[in-house]
Order: sequence, then structure tokens, then C-alpha cells
Amino acid sequence: MLILQNISYTHPNKDLLFEHIDLTVNNHEKAALIGNNGVGKSTLLRLIAGELEASAGTVIKSDSAYHIPQVFGQFNHLSVGEALQVADKLRAFYAILEGDATDENLSILDDDWTIEDRCQDALRVWQLDDINLSDSLADLSGGQKTKVFLAGITIHRPKFVVMDEPSNHLDENSRQLLYDFITQQTATMIIVSHDRRLLNLLDKIHELNPKNLATYGGNYEFYTAQKKSEQEALQHDIKSHEKSLKKAKEKERETLERQQKLDARGKKKQEKAGLPTIVMNTLKNNAERSTSKIKGIHTGKINSISLELSNLRAEQADIDKMKFNFSSSNLHNGKILFEASKINFDYGKGSIWHSPLSFRIVSGERISLYGANGSGKTTLINILLNKLSPTIGVLSRTAKKSVYIDQDYSLIHPKRSVYEQAQEYNSSALLEHEVKIRLSRFLFDEDTWNKSCSMLSGGEKMRLILCCLTLDDESPDILILDEPTNNLDIQNIEILTTAINAYHGTLLVVSHDATFRQQINIERDLGLA
Repeated sequence: MLILQNISYTHPNKDLLFEHIDLTVNNHEKAALIGNNGVGKSTLLRLIAGELEASAGTVIKSDSAYHIPQVFGQFNHLSVGEALQVADKLRAFYAILEGDATDENLSILDDDWTIEDRCQDALRVWQLDDINLSDSLADLSGGQKTKVFLAGITIHRPKFVVMDEPSNHLDENSRQLLYDFITQQTATMIIVSHDRRLLNLLDKIHELNPKNLATYGGNYEFYTAQKKSEQEALQHDIKSHEKSLKKAKEKERETLERQQKLDARGKKKQEKAGLPTIVMNTLKNNAERSTSKIKGIHTGKINSISLELSNLRAEQADIDKMKFNFSSSNLHNGKILFEASKINFDYGKGSIWHSPLSFRIVSGERISLYGANGSGKTTLINILLNKLSPTIGVLSRTAKKSVYIDQDYSLIHPKRSVYEQAQEYNSSALLEHEVKIRLSRFLFDEDTWNKSCSMLSGGEKMRLILCCLTLDDESPDILILDEPTNNLDIQNIEILTTAINAYHGTLLVVSHDATFRQQINIERDLGLA
């Protein structure tokens, strides 16, 4: 069991990350921790794992946590066995087998005579048969490193596991292994993830936001249904307050107009009655005070409603504040953009594809490009982008404009500011204030316009690219995306999904995220072998 009571965390530079966090996770429960990038999910996991200390509050847990982090660079100086914390035990085991049964070796082994078999079984389960425990972790790919630490669960059999984006670097087959593993496990789990399929396997969703930690008693589908209901209720409240504000302003105008007519009528009567000047001035002052009092009452009511409305609008999901208006004037469905006839490519070591490729890409299609690591997906993309030419075969190309969004967001120039990056794509010659309005629609407020693009998160870079594409007066014929959801939180995945569905051109996507592929309406697959 895990209990967090009134937890707060302040960075060493004194910036508050979160405060007053309460959380309970029962034994054998599998819980998700979600939230926007930068809200503190990884930090909270490290607090739970005991790697950081809370600035305030209490952490109570019945078992120590086995932690699988999101990044592994801090372990690159270790061997696989050292990273799995089995190297010393295995050394003692092998020494005892060779007759060196010292008290020290026996103490280190601690009667764990199955350690070697468990290590071998775990590596085999996670399809790491070609990995040795003596191999350097630095030599492994991101997916292999993730699977090494997942193998550690099989080896150590912890009762409590915390994982930070465990499916990030995994291919389709490895993700399925992870899903099956999570389903079969009895250990208590807390998992940070943006993988919707994974989240649907879990018992509860805990959403961390700048104000608190909200709990939803079901899987991700239940969570989205609840959030939809909350947003619908919020929109109803916003519309209700907008109507109330409009009525309050109309009431103020009508009341002031009526009072002004009464004052004018009274003034005429007073002038006809020939009242002394001092009396006239007194009556005038009384009328002004009365009007001012009436105006003050209405202004107070209007300001109160306006403040409530502003607070409600601030609670809107960011996706609801955004506008996607990609031009589609030059996009013609059915036009053949690419036609390949028995193409292949050779880097000097033989043809990259076992069989030459023949295919056709037609304007308006939504295609998934798939294949194992090393199958030549990037090579084919570079051929389509005219960065490489086929070694054999013929590729005809009629697409005039192609946009490639890679995993490093290379379209974003790190030395530019956010505003300068947007201006680079402002082919429609929008005025400065219009460009800034467009940036604001994509959640870049005034404080970020001069921010260096090198300081942006993955989600911010993706949003800036999308904003840039809407500033261009000519939409691309084809948009090519390479694992676009890998570094995005759920909010930014939803933003990306909405943007793609507002784009009417051709789409070619490399992605292991099955939910994402489904939501962007992929029509067919282009497989490489």
C-alpha cells in the first residue's frame, strides 16, 4: 500500500512544483499517473521511489519501490548486470560454484541459488537473448534499455513497481509483451504513461495538475468519459455566465438611460420653478450621486460575473482554445503524388529491401508506414523527400510540397525565438499582431514570444510546428510524421490528433501508437521487409 499525505515539492531553486498532494494506492492495484508535461509526474514518481525527499508531507509505503525511469543515461557507465543489481550476486554465485564458498560470498548470494536461471529466463521473456549481462548498457538502444529494466521485475519480483513512460521506445511487438505483462502481474503498480492502450489496462487514473491530484475510479476510457462530462458542464456554465453578463450589461444600460431621462425631466421642472442656484446645485449633486450609486451597483455585479467567467474559461481544456485552419485550396484528392516501380537502395552493403518496392501514393490518402528497426523506413522517407535517389527502379514524383516532422523536430531552428520561427513560415504576409494572435491560439502567450526555441519541450515544439503550418498560405501535398507521439503528453497528442484531422492532404505516418493511428483514420499500411 502507498499513502501520500499533504505532499509538496520545491525545486532547489525555490520554485514550487506542486503542493498538498494526497494519494492512496491499495495493494495489487494498478494505477496510472497522468498530466501535462512539466507538471511534476516524474518527480512525484521519484518521491514515491525514495530517490527524492518531499519538501513537506508524509510518504507511507508497505514495500520499497522498483523504479523504471523514463531516461537511462545515468546508467550508461554500468553493465547490464550492474544496472539490474545482480552483478555482485552472480559473481558470488560463480565463485561458490568454483569452490570459493567464503562467508562473504555466501552472505552476498543470500541463498539465492536460482539467480542465474532467473536472469536468463527474464532476458529471454523480454526478447533479449542476444544481450549478455556483461554488455555495456550504453551500447543498447532505447527499447533494449527499457526491456532490460522490465526484465528486472521478472528477476527481483518486487511487490511494488513504479514505471515512467515504459512503452516510449518499444516497437509494436514489445509493447504487446508489456501489455500482457502488466495484465498478468499481481504487484502494485503506478505507471506514468501517455499510451492509451496501456492506460486502459489500469484500475484507476490519477491526474496531476497545478492545483491538485484528481482521482478517477476507472481506466482511461472511463476517465475520458468523465472528463467529457466535466467539460460539457463547464461549457454550459460558461454559456450561462456569458448570457448573465450580457443581461447585466443591458440592465445597466437600460437603468442608466431611464435615470438620465428622469434627471433631465427633473431638471426642466426645477428650471421652470425658478429655484435658487444653491438649491439647483444641491438637487444636481443628489442626482449625480444617485446615478453614480446605481452605476456602482451594476458595475460591481458585472465585474463579479466577468471574474467568474474568466475563471471558468481558464479551466477550459487547452485543445478547446485552439484554432486549426489549414489551407486546402491546392489539395486535389485522387492526384498521384508518388509512383514507385521496383525501387531499391544500396548503401554499399547490398540492397536494403529484400524485394524491390512498387507502390502508389494518391493525394488525400492516410497511410501507415511500418517495419522493424533497420527495415529502411527512414531511407524510403528520404527517397520520397528527394534527399536520396533509388539505386535501381524508378520513382515518379508530382508532389510539389512535402513536410517531414521527425522525432527531433528539426523544422524548429534552436537559435530562433518562438516569434522568429513563426515569421519564417508567414508566407501569407500577416502583420505582426496577427502572427502573435495565431501564436496565442496555439498556447504561446506574450511571455513566450521571445523565448528561445532551444528551451521548448517536445510538446511545445510540435505545437509551434503546427502553428507554423497554419501560417503558410500553401498546405503541403504530403505530411510525413515519424513517431510523432513519442515525447508528447496526452494533451499534446490530442492537439496533434485534432490538427491532423483538420488537414485534408496526404498523410504518411510511422507510429507504434495503435490508438493514435486509429484516431487519425489511417486507411492502409505500407509495409517494409
